[in-house]
Amino acid sequence: MAKQLDYHTIRAIFTRFQDADPKPKGELDHVNVYTLVVAVALSAQATDAGVNKATKELFKVADTPQKMLDLGLDGLTEHIKTIGLFRQKAKNVMKLSQILVDEYGGEVPNSRAALQSLPGVGRKTANVVLNMWWQQPAQAVDTHIFRVGNRTGIAPGKTVEAVERAVEDNIPADFQLHAHHWLILHGRYHCKARKPMCPTCIIKDLCPFEDKTVH
Repeated sequence: MAKQLDYHTIRAIFTRFQDADPKPKGELDHVNVYTLVVAVALSAQATDAGVNKATKELFKVADTPQKMLDLGLDGLTEHIKTIGLFRQKAKNVMKLSQILVDEYGGEVPNSRAALQSLPGVGRKTANVVLNMWWQQPAQAVDTHIFRVGNRTGIAPGKTVEAVERAVEDNIPADFQLHAHHWLILHGRYHCKARKPMCPTCIIKDLCPFEDKTVH
């Protein structure tokens, strides 16, 4: 775990991220906030590409909680059977859809607590939805952000919660809205787990990572 970077270095890093990609976007396909919740819930221990492939046809027939209930558990399961843990995820999607219909009039609530009360929706999922749909500076820490935060010193921490707090505490406010997308994309495509692409990294001169790859 790297030492926490200072304010000026972090500002320089995120200025470069912003210059390279001013408005980064999440890679999960969705057509409204409900389908975003479903997509993020399905993405646990699965790739965004795999989820998008499964939901392409699903969201054409079930883009509201009621339509999902009308589709039924078997119909949903058939659509998402290529995704890991699909049986449990299908049950959760049906349960959360029923709750949205019964308790929220078919609308998705927009507080973290209400979102986290839904089956299959944890803090990370809630933060993604709050950030992507309601433009809240919520930080969803996944494996990529955990790795990048610790490797670079942008947001070191021994737990997901600690890294989330470090992101919120140390990244300047004007970068908070897009911070988690910049960090996820950097981890996914450059600062990879096994073979980080240090030679072409836009922040390599600001990163203290000791085991930088040189070729």
